[in-house]
Amino acid sequence: MYRIPILQMGRSLLVTIQMDMEDQTALALQDDLAAKITSSGANGVLIDISALEIVDSFVGRMLAGISGIGRLLDATTVVVGMQPAVAITLVELGLSLEGVKTALNVSRGMELLNAATGGDSLGA
Repeated sequence: MYRIPILQMGRSLLVTIQMDMEDQTALALQDDLAAKITSSGANGVLIDISALEIVDSFVGRMLAGISGIGRLLDATTVVVGMQPAVAITLVELGLSLEGVKTALNVSRGMELLNAATGGDSLGA
């Protein structure tokens, strides 16, 4: 099974999803990210999904779940780079990703994350 790398940058974690995720990969990411937040004391998570072309309801729920786990572990999560087709699919599936912070691109996502965490994330 493929595992998605989680990089630490300052007080935040960066996750770049480079391929369409299978259910097992999404579950592993959720577990790995929770463990990494806890072990590193990270206060922010930036998830770049710009390479995702297809999202099903399971992956959509996992993104919402990852954000919820981050909140419970005192880390703000921002999802960036959502393709228009992915956004349309999520809405058609009835998944609004309530509570998930989103930004158009990594630059805007870092600004949002820095604002939410007091400006000390991602090396700022």
